[in-house]
Amino acid sequence: MNNRIKKIITEIKSLFLLIVIILTIKVTIFEMYIVPTGSMENTIMTGDFLVGNRFVYGMRTPDRIGLMDFSMDLPSFKFPSFKEPKRGDVIIFKFPRDVRQKYVKRCVAGPGDILEIKDKVIFINNERYDLPQNGKFVMPNLLSETFAQNDIFLGNKGNKDQFQKIKMPKKGDVIPIDSDNLQLLIHIMLLDGNDVVMISDGKEYPFSMNDPNELFRRKSMFWFFKRPNPSKIFSNISNNYFPRGNILLPWQISNRPAPENLLVNGKSISDIKSYKVKKDYYWAMGDNRDDSLDSRYWGFIPRDYILGEALFSWFSINLKTGFPRFNRIGNVIH
Repeated sequence: MNNRIKKIITEIKSLFLLIVIILTIKVTIFEMYIVPTGSMENTIMTGDFLVGNRFVYGMRTPDRIGLMDFSMDLPSFKFPSFKEPKRGDVIIFKFPRDVRQKYVKRCVAGPGDILEIKDKVIFINNERYDLPQNGKFVMPNLLSETFAQNDIFLGNKGNKDQFQKIKMPKKGDVIPIDSDNLQLLIHIMLLDGNDVVMISDGKEYPFSMNDPNELFRRKSMFWFFKRPNPSKIFSNISNNYFPRGNILLPWQISNRPAPENLLVNGKSISDIKSYKVKKDYYWAMGDNRDDSLDSRYWGFIPRDYILGEALFSWFSINLKTGFPRFNRIGNVIH
């Protein structure tokens, strides 16, 4: 009996060690992802299972243990990078509006680059950046320059087909603080890790990059069995946000909030003449340009949010038919 118990304990220890090794490899060297949307078609198809390289941009130790909301943050250490993300790389990154979600897009601009979109064509530093080999447009119509798309980044850059010039912030940039660029600055300050608070009627309203719609969408992905009332779930999340709660979102405010009412790390922004950027920032877009929720809508990606580079699809399944796509197995991502 004792020998049997010892054998069981030994097996459990071996299994536990194997799980630890697999999880360590998963979060530091290679990780597998399933692609749920068509934003990167036809480079990456819906239903592709990807292998991502997590050490090429600098391997990281785990920063969280557990599953989604049932998790605990850990101090993380980053190893030196083999290379930096560059234009054309297909990157895997934490979604800036919900860092527990991971997105896959193509990097089209890096720190210091100036991006502009004219008639759906990307220009980087005034030079044309052509659509990738497997990229595509699915809508024949073209939005005019005069059409203002309200859900576009910062709300004043035009639309997805005609995007006005914007510069990628880079570490060390000094940006003057004035009423015309406060919304942009609030985005950068939050992603840089600063606390930004608005004071109104003696109450504090902290800014957050966590989008309640994205939090709701993530939670809904884990309703395996009994589906809760969606309205109740969303209400519980959105109750924390203004006007019912006190959390503010930088993309839902006027471009000109009163500077004297804004605090950055406890200091009035009206007492600060300029802001020095702490991180490098990138811009990513889907190869399926007409059907991609990307930086045109939510803006910059901090360097430390970029986790790795997509390598190849190790399996693929047609989500409509349920049949495997054998011709995509082993497909290298370009």
